[in-house]
Amino acid sequence: MKFIDEAKIEVIAGKGGDGSASFRREKNIPHGGPDGGDGGRGGSVIAVADRNINTLVEFRFARVFKAQKGENGRGAQCYGKGGEDLIVRVPVGTVFTDMNSGEVVADLAADGQTVCLAKGGRGGLGNLHFKSSTNRAPRQHTLGEPGEEWELALELKVLADVGLLGMPNAGKSTFIRAVSAARPKVADYPFTTLAPNLGVVRVDSERSFVIADIPGLIEGAAEGAGLGHQFLRHLQRTRLLLHLVDISPRWEAGDPVHEARAIVEELRKYDQQLYDKPRWLVLNKIDMVDETEREAVVAKFVADYEWTGPVFAISALDGSGCVALTYAVMDYLGTQSAVILEEDKPAGEVPSTEPHATD
Repeated sequence: MKFIDEAKIEVIAGKGGDGSASFRREKNIPHGGPDGGDGGRGGSVIAVADRNINTLVEFRFARVFKAQKGENGRGAQCYGKGGEDLIVRVPVGTVFTDMNSGEVVADLAADGQTVCLAKGGRGGLGNLHFKSSTNRAPRQHTLGEPGEEWELALELKVLADVGLLGMPNAGKSTFIRAVSAARPKVADYPFTTLAPNLGVVRVDSERSFVIADIPGLIEGAAEGAGLGHQFLRHLQRTRLLLHLVDISPRWEAGDPVHEARAIVEELRKYDQQLYDKPRWLVLNKIDMVDETEREAVVAKFVADYEWTGPVFAISALDGSGCVALTYAVMDYLGTQSAVILEEDKPAGEVPSTEPHATD
């Protein structure tokens, strides 16, 4: 199935049924009076977040969603039947935006969460409502109101605790395979990852977190180079970013410090809030560095990069350092959740944790 994370749709709620202008006419009942019923309410278009759906591919061709209109009122005080609501199921993490105003209509971030995208029109009133002491035979009635119509843009932002960031072939897919049951494609050429991948990292029987791998970024992504910024939205809900850097000796020209800075700059160009997220430096492919030189290589990179935050040296290929990294991530996420729950702490405060290289 092709991964689709953007779509444009039109939602049209049902029109309310018209009220009836009717009079009671039965044998031996003269001057029966008005008995026109009301029209039924039009159906609404309702979106529901469903964890069993993971892409917007169903909206690629089905673009118009129209709810049922209400029935008209009838005589003998018969009220019209209301139109059935139209249920639209979307992946968890879908954001709805009004295409005309640019305003965010809804953000369905939890399974089962619902939102009314377009409200059905009210049914019209029958002439029964217009009867009075001075108007014994009212002929007026009202028409049903039209339902709401909106043009909406759908954007899927996957839900993950941790996001992987790095150049193509930095080893992100290999890392997610090493620490979770996810099996993204791995190959020795760039851009093997063409869509986001999610993996559940189970630290022990009671603790786990979700990690997201997106296609690699390259310098100039803001101007459309490579896959551009189209998948960075999937990191916006994460609480921690792991910046993977290829630290191995490479034959091709390329400065890992320059590449690492370029990735961070592309992050800043895309979204300042994403740039400000907690970020850890993960130096990958340490197995390709001579064991006696590893500490010096790591220290030189950190010094040249002028990095003062958490640093890990790992090998996603043979798994060295990965277990310690996942435990540190789990501890950080647990500490962060505890801080958020404390009522005496300011909102948004991030705990200070300073794990160091484990290899």
